[in-house]
Amino acid sequence: MDQNYAEYTSRMDKTVSVLKEQFASVRAGRANAATLDQIKVEYYGSPTPIQQIASISVPDPRTLVIQPWDASSLKLIEKAIQASELGINPQNDGRLIRLVFPQLTEERRRDLVKQVEKYGEEGKVAIRNIRRDAMERYRAEKKKSEITEDDLKDIEKDMQKLTDKYTKEIEELVEKKEKELYEI
Repeated sequence: MDQNYAEYTSRMDKTVSVLKEQFASVRAGRANAATLDQIKVEYYGSPTPIQQIASISVPDPRTLVIQPWDASSLKLIEKAIQASELGINPQNDGRLIRLVFPQLTEERRRDLVKQVEKYGEEGKVAIRNIRRDAMERYRAEKKKSEITEDDLKDIEKDMQKLTDKYTKEIEELVEKKEKELYEI
């Protein structure tokens, strides 16, 4: 039976890793290159992640420096950052772009915490949907007499344990990110 759960475990793992990526893009009070992960630059006609056309460095805790490998992409990167939901105005000096992360206001922190909670809730819903898919599959197998009633009950317990484990992990991630956002 365990190999049957591998598919669902893998889908739940993927949900948690997507959530971690979303959390990384939520900027806390300090500079983090991951905040640029979701931003795509229209580069030679195709949306390209900034990391693929420039080097990103963190000279101090509140600043990101983006240095494009191709100087002609500087304006494109600047435009993409301005169009994003990052909420930071890029400073372009003709060679590189500086992003200075301002101290978060209390109101902005609350907004970011709400966003983190929303991502967490979406993650938990996704986990529960995976459990539902699994249970529908096993109930169909029971209906076709491929598994017994006892097997179904065991599977239900196992799937619930798996769901609880991943839900708890998501709650811990949300809590950790909220703490990070409230740090000054």
